[in-house]
Amino acid sequence: MSQSRTDAQPPILGVSVLARRDARVLLVRRGRPPREGAWALPGGKVDAGERLAEAAAREVREETGITVDHLRRIDVAEIIDRDDSGGLRSHHVLVVFEGAVRSGTLTAGDDAAEVKWATAADLDDMTLTEDTARVLARLADE
Repeated sequence: MSQSRTDAQPPILGVSVLARRDARVLLVRRGRPPREGAWALPGGKVDAGERLAEAAAREVREETGITVDHLRRIDVAEIIDRDDSGGLRSHHVLVVFEGAVRSGTLTAGDDAAEVKWATAADLDDMTLTEDTARVLARLADE
């Protein structure tokens, strides 16, 4: 049985960032639900009073040790996670940015189980979140 409108939690606002270096993209293996264990663009929740681009830069730094700037919005994604009976576990709305890599040493931090610079060939053997796969596929077609 799914939740009614009155007892459902509102969507959680988050951000993620596409950061590229040479022909590689920065990815994190998620260490927590939703989509725990899958590879995704680095990102996370926006804090109250925090601007979206500031949250995006902070989340990349916390999860990967990499500093990004010159952020621009490129996509919006929704992650709606339901249990086996259709009940709502969580609903996240993500504003996806692309950013320029400035500095840092690649290190898994915060809720990232692992981080890596992935090539196009690496992606074939990685379990990507649906939205990460969609964003990367769209960019490959451009």
